[in-house]
Amino acid sequence: MAPAAPSAQASPGAIAPARDAAGAPRTVKLTVARIDPWSALKLSFLLSVALGIALVVATVILWQVLNGMGVFDDLNGLLRGVGGVKSQFDLYDYVGLGKVISFATLVAVFNVLTIMALTTLVTVLYNIAGSLVGGLNVTLADE
Repeated sequence: MAPAAPSAQASPGAIAPARDAAGAPRTVKLTVARIDPWSALKLSFLLSVALGIALVVATVILWQVLNGMGVFDDLNGLLRGVGGVKSQFDLYDYVGLGKVISFATLVAVFNVLTIMALTTLVTVLYNIAGSLVGGLNVTLADE
């Protein structure tokens, strides 16, 4: 019996792209016929919560920067000067850090609820339209 010829082996970890008989990359045509509304709701919840957290953090950072630059103190002095010598106006009663964080949190919660509702609605509308026209065609290539 003759020894077998050594076979060519690829290095470990290297994955050769799949090719068809003509040597071109393989392509697959797929159709996104339906999206599960529950999975779209869960994903939109996670992404909108992340955006809400980013909104609150960005608001705190912006407030700290403006306060560090003295913008609120300058505005407070300007508004007291407009009101007269005996004016008891204090800008921090309206744009203090606590009030700004509370407002940003309310906006973030509203955004979470709105994004979740709109995403679920769009998913249901896509499913209705997909059942009428067959869905979205996608071509994937394995290069």
